[in-house]
Amino acid sequence: FYTGFDSDNSSGDFSEANHKVPEMLDLDPHQSNRTGKHNGQTEIQENGIKRHRTSLPAPMFSRSDFSVWSILKKCIGLELSKITMPIVFNEPLSFLQRITEYMEHIYLINKACSHADPLERMQAVAAFAVSAVASQWERTGKPFNPLLGETYELTREDLGFRFISEQVSHHPPISAFYSEGLNKDFIFHGSIYPKLKFWGKSIEAEPRGTITLELLKHNEAYTWTNPTCCVHNVIIGKLWLEQYGVVEIVNHSTGDKCVLNFKPCGLFGKELHRVEGYIQDKHRKKLCVIYGKWTECLWCTDPTTYETYKKSEKRGGEQKKKSVSEEDIKSENDEADDMPEVQDTVQFIPGSKLLWRINCRPPNSSQMYNFTSFAVSLNELEKGMEAILAPTDCRLRPDIRNMENGNMDVASKEKERLEEKQRAARKERAKDEVEWHTRWFHQGTNPYTGTPDWLYSGGYFDRNFSDCPDIY
Repeated sequence: FYTGFDSDNSSGDFSEANHKVPEMLDLDPHQSNRTGKHNGQTEIQENGIKRHRTSLPAPMFSRSDFSVWSILKKCIGLELSKITMPIVFNEPLSFLQRITEYMEHIYLINKACSHADPLERMQAVAAFAVSAVASQWERTGKPFNPLLGETYELTREDLGFRFISEQVSHHPPISAFYSEGLNKDFIFHGSIYPKLKFWGKSIEAEPRGTITLELLKHNEAYTWTNPTCCVHNVIIGKLWLEQYGVVEIVNHSTGDKCVLNFKPCGLFGKELHRVEGYIQDKHRKKLCVIYGKWTECLWCTDPTTYETYKKSEKRGGEQKKKSVSEEDIKSENDEADDMPEVQDTVQFIPGSKLLWRINCRPPNSSQMYNFTSFAVSLNELEKGMEAILAPTDCRLRPDIRNMENGNMDVASKEKERLEEKQRAARKERAKDEVEWHTRWFHQGTNPYTGTPDWLYSGGYFDRNFSDCPDIY
């Protein structure tokens, strides 16, 4: 789920303390941390790059004894932002950490920076925009709502970026983020305000807010908004997730535009996960066609080849779904060494160029909330890190930490305590007529779209945290 269900305005009637916690699943002991370190410890590789953990400290709890509908049926007519869900439906990450998963495929930004051709840059940016939602595949657990003033930072020297985010508003819930390349080659920033709707059998999250990527070497800026996310079968059946809607990526320097259509499932699931679109120049001339699935891969080809193929298909030509071997991929993509060994279900058009493929998940991912390897590392709290983190960092949240460690009862109580503390602080500010002031971001105007946005104020990595709020 997207953020937005938990609220400091909700009543205690729906507290997770009223629900029994199910038994823990067993992890395969052979799938423990391959670094040889356990309980969150890490080791240093010979090249100096830290090796991140490959599993969580404890497996996830079974949700089979719980029904989302058992909670939602009592809340018909209420705003979803006013509903507190039992902690068993959460995953042990804050929404600020979920946003950080945009950076999992940062190699696509690096590719965009390296290309001299603006068309190839747009192709890489389009692939990055699609990859940003790929980690949500099968992630039906809901991230924790960030507390007002909560932050998350991530520096990955091995991947060449650093990232900072802050919860800048609680009602409505708005998360702002800023990332930059350590080589000063890009800036990636934005703010997200998920608008939630409950349709009876499904929950829809429209992620309002602008995402901006600046390629500094090329003096280019790209903006877009993510597709709508929908979780189905909240009443009965297995939860499943889809993304749909039109995403427009605009290059504000050249006038080029990429239009991506995330298709809704349709009858019999024919269009499930499919993405189709095109890149056009400022004169609306189509330069290439993009197709694939946001859960698998993305390809591009020239418009003539695409139209010829589609006409042949309509005439009943024998165009069958083709699995692409790793040898095929190597000829199309210089990132082949990083490609997973999976079978595509995308109907491959001969002559297409591979833009992106999803990373393989850890073998025990299903017992770790369907996390990717990147997500598994996000809440890692290494020895000595607490001394340099802002006191508002997600890693220090006791409810998330206890859930990650499998202490569900303690996590539930801590979640209640933090929400009550947030309510009390808000009432105190109202009593004293004191306005909340964000620490690292400020309201402004996006310089490229002219729309309201939250902009990074700078200074976080100077590490002056003396005036940070006490939220935990």
